[in-house]
Amino acid sequence: MTGRAGRLYVIATPIGNLGDLSPRAVETLQRVALIAAEDTRRTGQLLAHCGISRPMMSLHEHNESERVDVLLERLRAGEELGLVSDAGTPLLSDPGRLLVRAAIDAGIEVIAVPGPSALTAALSIAGLDARRFVFEGFLPARGSERRARLEALRDEPRTLVFFEAPHRIAETLADLQSAFGAARPAALARELTKLHEQVHRGTLAGLLEQHAADANLARGELVLLVAGAPPAAAAPSGDRELLRRCLPLLLKELPPTRAAAIAARLTGVPRDEIYAQLHADAPTHQ
Repeated sequence: MTGRAGRLYVIATPIGNLGDLSPRAVETLQRVALIAAEDTRRTGQLLAHCGISRPMMSLHEHNESERVDVLLERLRAGEELGLVSDAGTPLLSDPGRLLVRAAIDAGIEVIAVPGPSALTAALSIAGLDARRFVFEGFLPARGSERRARLEALRDEPRTLVFFEAPHRIAETLADLQSAFGAARPAALARELTKLHEQVHRGTLAGLLEQHAADANLARGELVLLVAGAPPAAAAPSGDRELLRRCLPLLLKELPPTRAAAIAARLTGVPRDEIYAQLHADAPTHQ
């Protein structure tokens, strides 16, 4: 025992181009006592490329719950451990969540060694709004469950980001078009940072056409991005009836600007429209 707890380093590794491995990541991989890797063979190739030789232990979705206690005991004994996935940043649709949570609960310091991520790489070049987004990871493999999930996301206003398996991409694009409409802007990033990197931009209908014309879109690592739902053109009459009833009650308790903001959220009527109405009625609310 060293007298102090160790540290767990969550280390991002390249998603394709080995040149993207940061000097800090290399130094950390060289220093840790053990590397918990999603696939020790794949991580072994990366280590060999960098001239690093460190002990490894596999940590994947099928054994993580069994390995957490062993790794936690080593951390408590004062060892520094590294956590890596096959590629990119661990925990983003990859194993490691149970270990990180257990380390945090045990008072172990967990340190990020940031770097490559297919999620942020795709967002940066998709040409869609990256200011606000939702990462959904992999959609359900079963068609009925996938369609139900997409239906729940139909009105999501933020950019949506998915990972998808090549053999399911055609079905997923078809389901997206059915749920969101053929004209919804979208992008499909394939093999990011690798030799055959491609990014297709357009609409969901256009991506389906490109998939039919290019067999390569059914190969490699894929990130699918879909623009958020556009704002509703107008609220339904029922919402305006609710506005008529709730706005006077809100104005009795709140300043006009705050009342208008809450009324907009409750009814779906655009806030600017409510402000304009309050301004027009200003003499009766003063």
